[in-house]
Amino acid sequence: MTPHGATPVTPEKSPSMPQYSRITGTGSYLPPRRVTNQQLVEQLAQRGVETSDQWIVERTGIQARHFADDGVFSSDLAVHAARQALEAANCQAGDIDLIIVATSTPDMVFPSTASIVQHKLGIAGCPAFDVQAVCTGFIYALTVADSMIRSGAASKALVIGSEIFSRILDFNDRTTCVLFGDGAGAVVLEASNEPGILACDLHADGSHREILHVPGHVSGGEISGNPLLQMDGQAVFKLAVGLLEKTATAALEKAGMQKEDIDWLVPHQANIRIMLSTARKLRLSPEKVIQTVHDHGNTSAASIPLALDVGVRNGQIQRGQKLLLEGVGGGFTWGSVLLQY
Repeated sequence: MTPHGATPVTPEKSPSMPQYSRITGTGSYLPPRRVTNQQLVEQLAQRGVETSDQWIVERTGIQARHFADDGVFSSDLAVHAARQALEAANCQAGDIDLIIVATSTPDMVFPSTASIVQHKLGIAGCPAFDVQAVCTGFIYALTVADSMIRSGAASKALVIGSEIFSRILDFNDRTTCVLFGDGAGAVVLEASNEPGILACDLHADGSHREILHVPGHVSGGEISGNPLLQMDGQAVFKLAVGLLEKTATAALEKAGMQKEDIDWLVPHQANIRIMLSTARKLRLSPEKVIQTVHDHGNTSAASIPLALDVGVRNGQIQRGQKLLLEGVGGGFTWGSVLLQY
């Protein structure tokens, strides 16, 4: 009780509560088996499916993708990427107190891929869970990790996007099977008093769920429905271009920044035309867009952290620069993260 007439004291924020979360290390991994457009064209021809390298490049910008071998799972790719990120952050697996894996291709129905990754890294005890928002998954996972760190629930998080989309592709559908690849990307996100993640913006609209989905599921030991990816490419393209501009603008407004403040756009690597269209609307030159789609294809939740790691390791992205990460995915989901690297 406050004595009558006394001024109530407002409790101060705990000095241990971090003001920001910051990326301290990045990592990525691609399965060794690289499949060029021409190799894929030849494989599809054996099925009676016609396409060409020119058709794929002109519509998507993709020249090659990587496919995981049988017996390799999303957790395996994730562990490779995680170890790289841990090394870059100069920390040990045992220092991690939160693991979030964004994936639409988990190792199994349950347990989570994150808990399997945790075990493969040789640690136990910290919370570990999956996030499923398809190609926007890493943006969702990074936002959740940022919130948990800011609240004091974690101090050093491993955030991973890992996918093996080659297992859910219909190789009789040339409009989808040429687009996707397998891979993983990871970051270590740490509590910091220096600016890191500046703004996050997340959205979803389930009314568009059928334009990009895998409608099958397991029921009574049988597969019920179609377990392969289905997409209305034109509908996705139209929706994506508008939504990416909106979420980018929203993140900038939240951070009190302008388009001119962005040093690098690190977009979901779905299609070069979508990526460059977004860049134009943000008044960014193509040279300011991290582009890996030509060599990786669309790796869904792995694509943004993969591209981020490539940009960091090849020297494009430098400490102190402002990055806009953004993506769209099935759900329909979309979102962005604005950060200072």
